[in-house]
Amino acid sequence: MRKVLIDTNVYSAFKRNNKDIVSAFRHIDFIGINIVVLAELYAGFKGSKKEILNREELEDFINSPRVHFINNDMDTADFYAQIFNSLKKKGSPIPTNDIWIAASALQNGLALFTLDKHFQFVDGLILK
Repeated sequence: MRKVLIDTNVYSAFKRNNKDIVSAFRHIDFIGINIVVLAELYAGFKGSKKEILNREELEDFINSPRVHFINNDMDTADFYAQIFNSLKKKGSPIPTNDIWIAASALQNGLALFTLDKHFQFVDGLILK
């Protein structure tokens, strides 16, 4: 069974029918999505002529039996702090939202499905 947490860009690529992402989704049993990804998607939808349609399509996606909402909590904040400090020591900062996404993946033992290369600097994070 393949379990992943998706990054915002993966959902966006999926909605654009990126053949590699669509194909990969066919082989994933557990697709996690967290509040940070949801917020980034909502921000991207805001003000668009397709905002309502985009939100409806996202809701349909989230309601799929393979998709699971991953909550952030105090433990996520601890993972965030560890990642933040490790990246700071290495001199390899990444965007704040991406630290939250990485923390959520690590906390839940999920591979991160992303198109961003900077996640490679996060120790212990498995990338898809």
